Amino acid sequence: MYSVIFCMTEFSLGMILPSRSALITGITGQDGSTLASLLLDKGYKVFGLRPYASVDDTKNLISILDDIILIDGDVTDTSNLTRILERTKPDEIYNLAAMTHVGVSFSMPEATCNINAQGVVRLLEAMRTVGIDKSARFYQASSSEMFGNAPAPQSEETPFAPCSPYGCSKLYAYWMVRTYRQAYGMHASNGILFNHEGPHRGAEFVTRKVTRALGEFLSGRKEPLPLGNLEARRDWGHAHDYMRGAWMMLQQERADDYVLATGQTRSVREFVNAAFSLAGFALVWEGQGTHEVARDAISGQVMVRVDEALFRPLEIDQLKGDSSKARSILGWEPEISFEAMVEDMVLADAPSLLNKKRYA
Repeated sequence: MYSVIFCMTEFSLGMILPSRSALITGITGQDGSTLASLLLDKGYKVFGLRPYASVDDTKNLISILDDIILIDGDVTDTSNLTRILERTKPDEIYNLAAMTHVGVSFSMPEATCNINAQGVVRLLEAMRTVGIDKSARFYQASSSEMFGNAPAPQSEETPFAPCSPYGCSKLYAYWMVRTYRQAYGMHASNGILFNHEGPHRGAEFVTRKVTRALGEFLSGRKEPLPLGNLEARRDWGHAHDYMRGAWMMLQQERADDYVLATGQTRSVREFVNAAFSLAGFALVWEGQGTHEVARDAISGQVMVRVDEALFRPLEIDQLKGDSSKARSILGWEPEISFEAMVEDMVLADAPSLLNKKRYA
């Protein structure tokens, strides 16, 4: 496959594109890099939109940098989006760009909405301006956070009740996608994805905090890992399964909205126990509430402590998805188990465990 990295000044109108091409916004993140690899394996020409950064933000793309075309751009810049779509004219557009951290959205609500909500409208309008609204297929990364504390399990029919600026911004985008689909006949689908993790997960997310800290403990870390609500329960799956589902949505003759979920929940505490046990640590939990800690049963070292500052202003107790529709219509099933997902993340952050030197 011919490929090269271009910035916008090098991007040529005369490029000959293969039969199928895709534009991924947010390509440097977990989902973007995972999806890019999947599409390359399927023979796509992959364009990746990334905001200009003075530091290298391509670590998740190292293995595929020579096979994709990166373009400087941002979903907050309408004219730039229009120019990019005019040049690439992709067959499929995957909008994964977002301010993704729920906790941070409380301190940055305006920026969250500008990217997550208005960014979608800019993309949809750019598609119409360029005239690819009838030919290109559009995928919007919606979120289980839109459900908030609605009764579990949550499906496409569950009323939304977001509990954060992040959830609200994603809900706005969800309804705009549906509106453009109905008003203009666009092939635009929402993927309502429940929590999905992997070794490319951002360091600010709780699952990655846990696995990174584990690697540091194996290298001599002494400071306990601070965590927030240990009882929060999430429906955790692997990012590879979920990006496969996103691609499957755009292969359907008719656009629609789908929940992707495993249908099983674990607490943050269970995730911590599962990760640390892979390194031979048996954690003993002591205390209550904000005074709770977890000690290594052998050494007595405090490995985890509860930090009240990490609790959200408004907590979601349980997210558990019902993906019956996706399983029935798309034929989608999660293939990677919770245990395999945790191990994948642990081994990425603690490569010494590949030799299983500390396994019990």
